Amino acid sequence: MSSATAVPSTAPFDALDLPAPLIAALARQGITVPTPVQAAVIPDARGGHDVLGRAQTGSGKTLAFGLPILARLAGERSRPKHPRALIVVPTRELASQVRRSLEPLAESLRLKLTTVYGGTPYDRQIKALRNGADIVVATPGRLEDLINRGACRMDDIEITVLDEADHLCDLGFYPVVDQLMRATPQGSQRMLLSATLDGDVDRLVRTHLRSPKLHELDANEGSVTTMDHHVMVVGGFRDKVAAATALVEANPRSIVFTRTREGATDLAESLTQGGIEAVDLHGNLSQRVRERNLHKFSTGKAQVVVATDVAARGIHVDHVGLVVHYDAPADAKAYLHRSGRTARAGQSGAVVTITTPRQLDEIVRLQSRAGVEPRHHDIRSAPRPMTAEALAESGEQAPAPRRGGAPRGGASRGTSSGRYGAGNRGGYQGNREDRGGSRGGYQGNRDERGGGREDRGGFREDRGSFRGDRRTDSRPARTDRHGDSRSARDERSFGSDRPQRGSDRPQRSERPDFRDRGFRADRPQRSERPDFRRSDDSRDRRGAGRPDGFDSAPERPRKPRWSQTGN
Repeated sequence: MSSATAVPSTAPFDALDLPAPLIAALARQGITVPTPVQAAVIPDARGGHDVLGRAQTGSGKTLAFGLPILARLAGERSRPKHPRALIVVPTRELASQVRRSLEPLAESLRLKLTTVYGGTPYDRQIKALRNGADIVVATPGRLEDLINRGACRMDDIEITVLDEADHLCDLGFYPVVDQLMRATPQGSQRMLLSATLDGDVDRLVRTHLRSPKLHELDANEGSVTTMDHHVMVVGGFRDKVAAATALVEANPRSIVFTRTREGATDLAESLTQGGIEAVDLHGNLSQRVRERNLHKFSTGKAQVVVATDVAARGIHVDHVGLVVHYDAPADAKAYLHRSGRTARAGQSGAVVTITTPRQLDEIVRLQSRAGVEPRHHDIRSAPRPMTAEALAESGEQAPAPRRGGAPRGGASRGTSSGRYGAGNRGGYQGNREDRGGSRGGYQGNRDERGGGREDRGGFREDRGSFRGDRRTDSRPARTDRHGDSRSARDERSFGSDRPQRGSDRPQRSERPDFRDRGFRADRPQRSERPDFRRSDDSRDRRGAGRPDGFDSAPERPRKPRWSQTGN
């Protein structure tokens, strides 16, 4: 594996052996000079070598692997269901971004490009593959489904690209990606771009790449040096919302990242209610809604987009001046990819992480692993308005992270809260001396509030716990519905002269037999009663004419059935 480091290049695209129509299409978009990553990767890719690249976010990686693909496929047509180039990406947003970047260039060479990802109907994608798509930009899950349906074949693949390979593996797509790579022809060209080259990414490299050309364009795993990093320390949830609102008001083109989908929706609604046009972007939304919201932000109709980590690598919008970490990212790699949505292509930008004093040490360690040196601000003394320029001129250097022990801000209830006044409760609590005690919030003076438990009648004896003490006060005795007081009822209940329950009732032998109730002795028995249901005369009339004497009516002639009429 050979290694190379890119250097800034001022040579035009003419020196990279690209077709003239492709160079003209780039010029129409205002792209005349390749970026360092493009100048390093394109020559090796045009030479047919396998390429392994690690570059910073926003450095032009899409064109670095897209231009060699277009140049190689130009001049030929693909068979139905047999694409010749495959680009595998982890998210739908990244697939859409790759399509927007390469589709105008592909049209200049009369090549067909299609996207394949979930959340959209199968019919349109199957039709595009049947019409002879040359380049397929796909997510692993939907592509596997189409292959199993027989709608896509890998026999004619000439070049395969794994973009954001580390994110593919983080999402659990390693088995599917490994199977897709094995389905491509053995001698085909392969390129892999990733922020890290360890774990499952290293397995993919060792299994499927043949002596690749390695290009490490940023040894710090994608961190961008043109960013200003800041930490905004707030007290609690309400302070976080207020800080985020103040930041996006002062910086109109902003992206805010949250940890959960519900949090993204709630924050977007809060910002919109506050007069800031905001849209959300996460996995709970349909693909149509996600594309609509991203289009509103790209065209300037929305001022802010609130997104989750899944969408972090698919948001490629120019002129984003601020990235806000509303919720802290999981690790340094996620921090860098979130932050990479600003300061793209050499532009400047700012990154602000909102945190509480309890989480401050964790944030300091995370940013240290990411290789950034932020400035720290307190929400109470932060400049207003909180523009990126004002934040860059204020604040102080990051404190050294603590190793073990209690979190920053105090270890017990009775101790002081330190610089940010958090104590061990989390969030800003203010000065404990000003709050009137160590319990949090003003509690007042115990002497003024009635003293301790003994003074408030803490023992049950003082409050009349026994039954005998309850009627010693001046309240009137409670009476029942008969007008008797409780004491009168008690005397009747416990008096010795009260008869026992049931003593005044007749004995069992004296009780009447309820089975005989309603019957009279002179009433005839059932066998002696006349049969009122029919009379003897009627019985004799019905039995007349019958030799056997049965009291039944004579048989009447029956109407023949339709089957016996002979018709």
